[in-house]
Amino acid sequence: MKVLTNTALVLGALGVMLSSCSKRQQSQKTGLAYNDRTNGGYLRYQQSHPTPGPGLVPIEGGTFVLGGSADQDVTYEYNNMRRRVTVPSFYMDETEVSNQDWLDYLHWINITFPNDNELYYNALPDTLVWRRPLSYNEPYVDNYLRHPAFQDYPVVGVTWEQAQDYCVWRTDRTNENILRERGNLVTWKDQARNQAGAGGANGTANAGGANGTTANATTSTNLPYNTDMYLNGQYQGQGIDGKKMMTDLNPNAKPTGTNKRAVRPVRLEDGILKQGYRLPSEAEWEYAALALAGNTQFENINDGRVYPWDGLGVRSPKKTTRGLILANFKRGAGDNAGVAGGLNDKAIITAPVRSYQPNDFGLYNMAGNVNEWVADTYRQTSFEEVDDLNPFRGNQFTNKRLADPAKGLYAKDKYGRPIKDPARSNKKLKYADMIAQQQAQAAGAANNGAQPAVTANADPLAGKPYTSDYRGYGDSVNTSLYGTTTLVNDHSKVYKGGSWNDMAYWLNPATRRFADQESTSAEIGFRCAMTMVGAPEIHPEGKPHYPVKRPKNYKAR
Repeated sequence: MKVLTNTALVLGALGVMLSSCSKRQQSQKTGLAYNDRTNGGYLRYQQSHPTPGPGLVPIEGGTFVLGGSADQDVTYEYNNMRRRVTVPSFYMDETEVSNQDWLDYLHWINITFPNDNELYYNALPDTLVWRRPLSYNEPYVDNYLRHPAFQDYPVVGVTWEQAQDYCVWRTDRTNENILRERGNLVTWKDQARNQAGAGGANGTANAGGANGTTANATTSTNLPYNTDMYLNGQYQGQGIDGKKMMTDLNPNAKPTGTNKRAVRPVRLEDGILKQGYRLPSEAEWEYAALALAGNTQFENINDGRVYPWDGLGVRSPKKTTRGLILANFKRGAGDNAGVAGGLNDKAIITAPVRSYQPNDFGLYNMAGNVNEWVADTYRQTSFEEVDDLNPFRGNQFTNKRLADPAKGLYAKDKYGRPIKDPARSNKKLKYADMIAQQQAQAAGAANNGAQPAVTANADPLAGKPYTSDYRGYGDSVNTSLYGTTTLVNDHSKVYKGGSWNDMAYWLNPATRRFADQESTSAEIGFRCAMTMVGAPEIHPEGKPHYPVKRPKNYKAR
């Protein structure tokens, strides 16, 4: 499936390139030629369908019944009422994030911020999740994360918040690697050579504006690459710019540095950088786990599913693997693996992330092994209340704080990332109102971090403190709605999929549970997703389509 997808994308991109070379493109509304510096440098970027980021596989979206695969409700919670919804196409990790993946993350923190013990400590998984008062699990406490024997096993003991931080880090490292491999940034080899010559400095990063113009102030030479800062022109300059930067067709642009031509950083419109990694929504996760695409012909679902595979059982019906357990779960009380000489699922705790057979989307362990965090905030009535297109509960809208509103420069934290504030408007403000709001936020930040007064259009709950005491007794945000004893509040996040220590009931993709976003468990891990932009169809080959007619070029007379 993955090979066919990539082949289709390559052929599509090749067709666009050939067509663009054969006929000069021009505006359909003004007749102006694109990509011509002599007429002002109006840009039309090569139209393409982006390929997945590393580790991801494409999931073609469509309609399905959210909660529809649940055949029983043993907990009597009535929290997955059936609802037909549509999930847009997206990308999802082929496997759960492994211990090796997390060690890569820790290593980057260690080499990039070697003196920041707090950052490293906060990124460490809680290995004490293995500790039990009446069980000898101490070897897992010491070995599970770091011993090479467990390097391909899913990382556990991570909070929902840590998983979110990993997604941000992974986005930046993936895009940085793309830019360095292309030569848009200094290559890895040249960067290492520069660091060795400069005694470890990372080069100079100029704080540029949104249009790539250089501001007077410069950033710290040790701040790492950040995608938001790069796209805003605030990560560039000597020691950072590569030898193969994009040509700037703006007639006002001047040659910079050692370049003999006007150049610019990569822009979002170039289609080179990847969309951000993130946690999948609950609907995306359930849709991807069911993988009904493997049971569908001409929009007809031949047979429903209770698990991510066909049939009602948990054993393989195929001749070569007949009787083998199809996932890593607990068969019964006191039975985590079966009898010696014939272990049923070949695992006592977790199993390597590529164990067992993938589902029809090519995803491994969408049932069993570890439960997985999803992005949604838990509510019992979510399935009844969310929108039927791309359903999700848990949006926290933010705006990037501007350090200099007039120049469009983002304020950054000590790690080089943009500072984000709660969004205080649901629409685009007038320019004067936007400048005034940003100046008020900047003044509030300078005044010991105090928040400015909430405007009439602001969310009255934004920025209010939350004191977690596990049961929500100290919830200062929604005390009237949630009371003082409920376990459910805005810090309650959904996890799904079942684990090595769960009964088969929890392998059903429609089952759902929740935990506090700061809690950890030896039974919860995660995988990442990524938004797909452009056409939703993954495999257009062999399917009927209406022809798309190209516009005629205008000839001035």
